[in-house]
Amino acid sequence: MDSTSLEPSLYTVKAVFILDNDGNRLLSKYYDPELYPTMKEQKNFENNVFSKTHKADNEIAFLEGMTIVYKSSIDLFFYVVGSAQENELMLMSVLNCLFDSVSHILRKNVERRCLLDNMEGVFLVVDEIIDGGVILESDSQQVLQKVNYRADDNPLTEQSVAQHLTEKLALTTNVLQSAKEQIKWSILK
Repeated sequence: MDSTSLEPSLYTVKAVFILDNDGNRLLSKYYDPELYPTMKEQKNFENNVFSKTHKADNEIAFLEGMTIVYKSSIDLFFYVVGSAQENELMLMSVLNCLFDSVSHILRKNVERRCLLDNMEGVFLVVDEIIDGGVILESDSQQVLQKVNYRADDNPLTEQSVAQHLTEKLALTTNVLQSAKEQIKWSILK
């Protein structure tokens, strides 16, 4: 076994997707460009995962060298995918945060129609939990606070989406600035 594949990494999540009860994709994000790079490969993978999990009562599956945690609700299936060596508890914390946050946004009515009506909020939630495969947050209350969404509010406005994007851009700028400083210091040494 290659020792480099066992080294710890921040890039925990390989993919997140939500399928309906027929196995059709409603939302998907793949964070590893080498893992199923084409749409056709992604859909084949999702179909394989769905066929293995849609009738099972388990919460964890191992398929094609991936660790997959999943949860279903009415007519939706939520999946979080990691590498074979990934800690299932970490993946499960992401899945629970995703499910709880989406459940809150959909006012506990976690079903296909409501998800499609509130897709912009679901995308914001996914982006707050995971960025490029790195887990940013696993507390649903923190996620909901960051996306500025409460159950008694109206659906997300253009202003709250713009605010979210502005905050993400500022965070990315800070990370890049920090990386530049680290490179500068390593060159000076």
